[in-house]
This record gives sequence, structure tokens and C-alpha cells, in this order.
Amino acid sequence: MWIDVDPYQYQLHVTIPTIYSTIESENIDERVVYIGDVEKRKQVENIKNLAQGENGVNLKNWTSGYKDIDEFIQQSQLNAVHCKKYIEWIPFENFKDITYITREVALKSLDNSSCISTEFLNEIKTHLQIYLWDIVQCYGITQDQNTKDYMMVLEYCREGNLRNYYLNNESDYYSKINKLQQIVSGLLDNHNAGKVHKDFHSGNILHRDYPLISDLGMCQPANNEKQSVKQEGIYGVLPYMALEVLRGYQYTKASDIYSFGIMMNEYISEETPYNNIPHNHALSIKICKGLRPNIFKYTPKLLADLITKCWDAKAENSPTTKELYQTLNKWDECRASEDSDTGFQIYEYNDKIKLNRTSEKRSNNI
Repeated sequence: MWIDVDPYQYQLHVTIPTIYSTIESENIDERVVYIGDVEKRKQVENIKNLAQGENGVNLKNWTSGYKDIDEFIQQSQLNAVHCKKYIEWIPFENFKDITYITREVALKSLDNSSCISTEFLNEIKTHLQIYLWDIVQCYGITQDQNTKDYMMVLEYCREGNLRNYYLNNESDYYSKINKLQQIVSGLLDNHNAGKVHKDFHSGNILHRDYPLISDLGMCQPANNEKQSVKQEGIYGVLPYMALEVLRGYQYTKASDIYSFGIMMNEYISEETPYNNIPHNHALSIKICKGLRPNIFKYTPKLLADLITKCWDAKAENSPTTKELYQTLNKWDECRASEDSDTGFQIYEYNDKIKLNRTSEKRSNNI
């Protein structure tokens, strides 16, 4: 039903990579397989008819019990532009000890979801729109036969979230720069798809050999002016929330950059942000007045400066996601000379962070 395609010949996802792109837009258009161009998709992927596959044409032989879900699954298959980029209805009996028989997965349940919500389907739509290696993959939908709650079947990340990872694994400076470059690559893909994550923190960065961005439930179009904070309320994890959001303004890509800066500092310092301060309204006021997490004393200056730029009080002063990626990628590929000031700072950081790991002062809050 599918054939392998040279990834450099065609762009197989809905966003155009712009990290180092110097190609003129008309040339890019020839390489993009647009989701509405059915004939082009058939030509490139040799799709005979995905809907005639396992669950498509056999709708009468399976049902989720909910018409909207049945139609949603079929549409995802009809519109798929890659063999892994559609979802399935997965009968709950296919799971054993909360493990899908053919692979390890995670089940994300939505409480009281016997009547499916628009938000639930929107989260799955977001997974299908941003189906890249650095975003947790959604395989399908199932239903708990006891509670009748619907669940998303997601890619399983055995090493837990970023906080679990840094508390249980020793990493040096360049290892962390590499991970941060991979994380911001996922955020860039998210932004290139026109989305704002809105809940970016270390608990939503999962790890399985490499980091992946998860929890796209709050992900919304970047230009969705109808979803103002004042209308929908403030959601998220307080220490990672941008000042403009705390003040009641709309979530933006810059809000995600602020959150990335807080997360980046947490990973470098191996300390949870504001771990000795109650996470309440008083903290939000202090943040708006300029309070930020402590930067680890031995963090190399160029990295400390980047962190500070990300959480600048003026969102327009923060770097773009593309600039963040380019900077971290450059540091990852072009390592500082050991004899340079930066090289010495990196050496000192690696030495001091090891000592800090054994210190009683280190936070073990998960």
C-alpha cells in the first residue's frame, strides 16, 4: 500500500522547514505534498486507497460507539500523507497489562469522556498535523470497557519526563546542549505548523533515547484571537508561565520561548524553578515584578545570557524559535576550544554540577 520515498525529494509533512532554508518559495512549493492534493499524494506515496485498509472500508465491522470518532478516524486515514500518519480504532482487548500487544504504548485517559469532547479530538488533530520525530506520536483511540472513558494511544517514553531524566542520569554540558537543541527543534516544528503549545514545561518533555514534546491538549493556532486568556482562563504550570499570560494577555510563540527559557535553566542547573516558594498568586505577582529562578553560578556565560534573553520581561526582546535552534545547533556542532574562556567555563561547569548532584541542597522535587 505504501512505498519508501526519498525524504530529500519530497516534504512529507504539512509544515515547511525554515531552519536554514534559502530556497525560494516557488521551488519549495514543488517539493511540498499538500494535504488537499490527493492526486499528488497518490503519485508520491503510491497510495492505492488507505481507507480500504484495516479499518477504513470495514466500518460496519467496527465502531467506537461514537459517530464523530468513527468519522474522525476514517478522515485521518483518507487524508494521511504517510503510512504512520493516521490513527486507528484499537479495541481495548488488544491491551494486556496496559501494554499494547504489538508495541509499548501509553494510554492517556480523559476523565468522564464517555461523551467525547471537542478538546479531545482537537488534541488528536494536533498530533496528526505535527507528526514529526520530535513530537510524541498518537497511534489511535481506544475505550476502557469498565469506565467507558475514551483514551488516546500514545508513543511510550520509558525514561519518563525531562525531570526524571536529569535526576537519574548524569549529563555533561555538551550532552545537555544536544538535548536542548533537539527539544527546541520540536518546538520549532510546532511553531512552523502555526501552533502555540501553551503548556511547555519539563513535565511535558518526555524521553526515550531522545527528547520528545508531549501533551498537545492546549495547543492552539498562533493567530487564534478568540482564545484570549481573559475568556478561557489561565492554564499551565505557574513557574513556566510567561508574564504576558499572567497579566491576562493572549498566549503567543514568545510565551513558549519564555517557558523554554525556564525549562532550559532547570535542565542546566538541575533544580526545579522556585522550589522553595509556594506556587500561588503571590508568586505570580513577584514574577511579574521581575523575579526569575536562580541561574546556576557556574553556567557558562553565553548560555546564561541566552536563558536571560528567553525570559526577558519584554517578549519582543526574546529570540525566535528559529534563532534558538540555530544558536544551540551551532554550539552543539562547533565546540569551544578548551583553552578559550568559554572552554574553561564549560570545564568548570561540568566539575561543579557533579559536586552539586551530591549536595544536600539539590532539590529532588518531581
